[in-house]
Amino acid sequence: MKRILLVTGGQRSGKSTYAEKIVLEMAAGSSVHGDGRAVYMATSRIWDEEFAHRVKLHQERRGPQWINIEEPKYLSRHDVAGRVVLIDCVTLWSTNFFFDLSTEVQDESVKATMNAGEAQESANLVERTLQQIKEEFDRFTSQDAIFVFVTNEIGLCGVPENKVQRQFTDLLGWLNQYIASRADEVVFMVSGVPMKIK
Repeated sequence: MKRILLVTGGQRSGKSTYAEKIVLEMAAGSSVHGDGRAVYMATSRIWDEEFAHRVKLHQERRGPQWINIEEPKYLSRHDVAGRVVLIDCVTLWSTNFFFDLSTEVQDESVKATMNAGEAQESANLVERTLQQIKEEFDRFTSQDAIFVFVTNEIGLCGVPENKVQRQFTDLLGWLNQYIASRADEVVFMVSGVPMKIK
C-alpha cells in the first residue's frame, strides 16, 4: 500500500484542490479501514483566535469524509497506517522547523561575538533545519500508508530580498528535491492543470 506523491506548484495554482480530490478518490477505493475517510494533516500553527476560527471553518468545509489532524511539526506522532493522508503543506511545515531552530541559533549567537562565523551559522541553520525535517519525513513515511504532500515552488518567484528569505528559499528547494526523490509520483500544477513530471 505504501506510496508517496508530491504535488507542487506556485501560489493559487490549484495544488490543494487537486490533492484533496485525488486523496478522497484513493480513500474511497481503499478497503483497509472500510470507512472511506482520508486524513487531512494541516501543518500550520494556530497563531490567534482569528486563525483558529479560520481553521474551524476549513475543517467544517471539508466535511465528515476527513479525519482532521493539526500538527505543526512532528507528523510521525500520529498513526496513519492503512490510511490515505494529505499533508498540507510542506512549506508551512518547514517554516515551523526553520523559525524554531532560527530562534535557537539567534540565542546562541547572542552569546558569541559577531564575526566572520556569522555566515557559517547561517549555512548551519539551513543544514540543521533540513536534517531535522528529513529525519521527521523518514520517520513519518515509514508507516504503511499513502502520503500526498503539497508544497510550493517558491524558488520560481524571483530573487529573495533578504537573508532570511534566501535561507528559507534554499531550505524549501532542497527539501522539495528530497521529497521528490523519494516520491513515486510528482505532479506540477500550472493554472489548475496537473502535469505529471515523475
